[in-house]
Amino acid sequence: MYVHPAFRIDRAQSLAFAAARGFGLVVACNGGRPAASPLPFRLDYANDGTPRLGFHVARNNPLSGLAAKRGNWLVAVTGADAYVSPDWYASHDQVPTWLYETVHLCGPVQILGEQEQRTHLDRLGEEFEGWLAPKPQWTADKIAPGRRQALMKGIVAIEMAVETVEGSFKLNQHKSDVDHVAVARALARQEDSNARTIAARMIALRPQLDYDLGDAAAATVVGNAPALALQGT
Repeated sequence: MYVHPAFRIDRAQSLAFAAARGFGLVVACNGGRPAASPLPFRLDYANDGTPRLGFHVARNNPLSGLAAKRGNWLVAVTGADAYVSPDWYASHDQVPTWLYETVHLCGPVQILGEQEQRTHLDRLGEEFEGWLAPKPQWTADKIAPGRRQALMKGIVAIEMAVETVEGSFKLNQHKSDVDHVAVARALARQEDSNARTIAARMIALRPQLDYDLGDAAAATVVGNAPALALQGT
């Protein structure tokens, strides 16, 4: 992935973003042709500190057969994105652009064994159910043993050792304060929640500036406030 130096986020921020999203496009190569599936995943770390992604696919998914051949795969994790009109800038001679958040993770994959697959599924469910607290967590124990075993036979659990981490948060970091404020203000007033999230990211980068959003727009931006600190991008 090409990453403009102004938009690059560091390895720790990239991994934190990916872990918080827990969902991405998993891409492999099959004889020169791409094969991909959008999949939930869980990120953890091996004893040596290597990040690992755990995910699973239906046994009939082409990725299942490709995983048996190992090789290096890509997982593209995206966040909010929004179009920016040149009319929104304070300065002249601007062009249309698109702001976005994305992280690419690459590394070799392997198929997990039966017990590892069971552990993977339990941890994945625990991870995402935890997002719904204080709701009592669903667990696989609520599935009849025979049903669970049949479902497990229909999937293939895969683990990717993350060797390459690239993160790009394009948030107009290279623009002047006056243009930064003008675009953030315009995005904060859009109906699209993605635009408001990008506005929140931009405001978090330069919180000392006066955005003069008004109560309604400010409330929507607070509701889309970023969970990650982006200082140093």
